[in-house]
Amino acid sequence: MSSEPGLVRQRRFGPFFATQALGAFNDNVFKQALIIMITYQGLVLFGMDAGRLVNFAAIVFILPFFLFSATAGQVADRFEKSGLIRKIKAFEIAVMGLATLGFWLDSISFLLGVLFLMGTQSAFFGPIKYSILPQVLETHELVKGNGQVSMGTFVAILLGSLAGGALIAVDDVGWVWVSAMVLAIAVTGYAWSRRIPAVPVSDPELKVDLNIVRQTLKMMGYVRENPVVFRSILGNSWFWFFGSVLLAQLPPLIQAHLRGDESVAVMMFTLFSIGIGGGSLLCDKLSFRRVEIGLVPLGSLGLSVFGIDLYFAAHGLAAVAEPVGIGGFLARDGSVRFVIDVLLLGVSGGFYIVPLLAVIQHRSRPDKRSRVIAGANVLNALLMVLAGGYSIALLSAGLDVTELLLVTAIMNFVVATYIFLLVPEFLLRFASWALVHSIYRVEVSDLEKIPDEGPALLVSNHVSFVDALVIGGLIRRPVRFVMYYKIYNWPILRWIFRTAKAIPIASAREDRELLKDAFDRIQQELEDGQLVCIFPEGAITRDGEVQIFKSGVEQILARTPVNVIPMALNGLWGSYFSRSDGGALKGPWRKLWARIRLSIGEGLPPERATAEALRKRVLELMAVSAHPDDRGPGGKIAGQPP
Repeated sequence: MSSEPGLVRQRRFGPFFATQALGAFNDNVFKQALIIMITYQGLVLFGMDAGRLVNFAAIVFILPFFLFSATAGQVADRFEKSGLIRKIKAFEIAVMGLATLGFWLDSISFLLGVLFLMGTQSAFFGPIKYSILPQVLETHELVKGNGQVSMGTFVAILLGSLAGGALIAVDDVGWVWVSAMVLAIAVTGYAWSRRIPAVPVSDPELKVDLNIVRQTLKMMGYVRENPVVFRSILGNSWFWFFGSVLLAQLPPLIQAHLRGDESVAVMMFTLFSIGIGGGSLLCDKLSFRRVEIGLVPLGSLGLSVFGIDLYFAAHGLAAVAEPVGIGGFLARDGSVRFVIDVLLLGVSGGFYIVPLLAVIQHRSRPDKRSRVIAGANVLNALLMVLAGGYSIALLSAGLDVTELLLVTAIMNFVVATYIFLLVPEFLLRFASWALVHSIYRVEVSDLEKIPDEGPALLVSNHVSFVDALVIGGLIRRPVRFVMYYKIYNWPILRWIFRTAKAIPIASAREDRELLKDAFDRIQQELEDGQLVCIFPEGAITRDGEVQIFKSGVEQILARTPVNVIPMALNGLWGSYFSRSDGGALKGPWRKLWARIRLSIGEGLPPERATAEALRKRVLELMAVSAHPDDRGPGGKIAGQPP
C-alpha cells in the first residue's frame, strides 16, 4: 500500500475531493459577500435592521436542511451518487447565475432567495458527501479520507470567506468580481465532478417518498437504530454547536475585548482552520489507519481545556488604548498564549470530529447510510440554530463574550461526559489507545482479517497483563474478553472490565457455576454477532514460551460453531507487565517504548479449529513476525524451532 499515490492523486477520491472543496469555497464567497453588503450598506428588509438581517440570512441558509434532508437522504440511497453530484453541480451553476442577476438588480430579497437555493443544494449534497466515502475508500483509509475532506472543507471555508469579503469591498464593481468568481468556481466544480467514477447504488429498490414529515420521522428512526452511531451523531452535532458559538463570538471578542482590528480576526480564523486541518490529518497517523474512536475523548478534553484557558488568556492580555493590527497584537504580553489556545482548539476539533464521521460511515447500514447522514445533518442544523439562541440568551443575561465562551467550554465537558457514559466504548478505546501508544511502539498486520461485522472467536497467546488492552486497542470492533475471575474482580478495574462486557471465568475446581455461566455468556455473545477473545493457554506464560492450548476452545465451538481467528503477540515478553525477571508489576520499569506486534492470521472454520491446530497457527505467526528483540530463554525467539 505504501507504493500507492496519495488519495488526492487517485481518481476514486481526488475529483470528489476537489468538487466538494470548490463547493464549500463557493458557498462562502457568496455568503460572506452578502453579509458584508448587509452590514456595510445598511440594508433593511421587512423592518429588520442590518444586525437582525444577518441572523435572518443564517436561518434562510439552514432552513432547507430541515425541509429537504429526508428527501435528499432517500435520493442519495436510491440513485447512483456520481451522477447525482453532477446534477447538483449543474444546479450550482444556475444558482450562481441567479446570484449574478441579484447583484445586478441590487435586490436583497432576491439574493436571500438565492441563499435559500444554495442551502437547498447543500442539503442534497451533504448525504452524498459522506456516504460516498465508504464506497470509494477501504476501511483503513476512512480516517485519512475524512481527515482530508475536513481539512479541505475548513480551508475552503476560510479562503472563500476571505475572498468574498475582499472582492465585494472593491468600490462600485465589487459585485462584478464576486459574480465572476462564483460562476467560474461553479463551472470548475462541475468539470471536476465529471471525473468522479460511478459507484454502486445503495438501495435500488427504494421508493422515494416526498412526504417530508413522515420521512423525517422514519429517517430519525434509522439514526437511532445503532446506539454507537446515534451517540456519534449526537457528539458530531454538539461539535457544530460548540464551533458555531466559538466562531460567532471570536470577532466581537477580538474587536471589543482584545482591541484587535480586522487583520487580527482573520489571523485567528486562519489559525483555527489550520488547527482543524492539522488535527484532521494527524488523526490518520495517530490512529494507525484505523477507525479509532479512542481519539474522540482526547479531542473533547482539548476543546474544554483550551476553551477554558482561552478565558484566562483573554483576561491576561496587556491592555491597549487603541485597536492594533497583527504586529501590535503579537507584541502584547500574553498574546502567544491566546494564539496557542486558538490553534489547539482547532487541533482538538479535528481529533474530535474526524473519528466520529468515520464511525458514522463505517457502522451505518450501507443501504441506509445516506439517510442516516441526512438525519445527522438535520440534527447539526438544529444545534446550530440552538447555538444562536443560546448565545443571545446568555449575552442578554449579562455575560460578556469571554464568560459565554467559558460557560460553553465547561458545558462541553459535561455533555461529553454524559455521551461517554452512555457509550463507554469511547472511553475504553481512549484508555486502551492512550496506554498502548504511550508506552509501546505498536505494529499490527493483516487487521482486515478481522471481519467488520458478524461473530468470530479470537485466540491469542498470553504474554502479559496488558494483552487484552493491546488487542482491544488495535482491533476496530468491540471485543468481549474472557478473563480469569480473580483479575476481573480487582478493585477499581472491575468497573472497567464490567463496562467492557468482559466475561469472568474460573476452573471447574474453583467455581463450577461460574464456569458454566462463562460458557453461556460466550455462546450468547457469539450468537449476538460479537467478537469474543480467549487465551487458550489459561494463564500468562512464565517462561516466554507458548503453553499447551486447553480444550475450552473446542467446547465453545461445539456449542456455537463460528470462524476462529488466530493471533500472535510479539514483543511483550520481558516487559514490566510480563512475568519475566522476577515477576509482573515488580522492580524497575522494563522495555519502555518497546516495539510490540499483533499478527493476525487467516480464519479457520470451526470443524478445523482444534486446540492443537490453533496453537500451531499462533506459533507460525509468532515466528514470521518475530523481531530479534523477542527472545525467550536461551536467546531463542518464541515460535521458532530449536
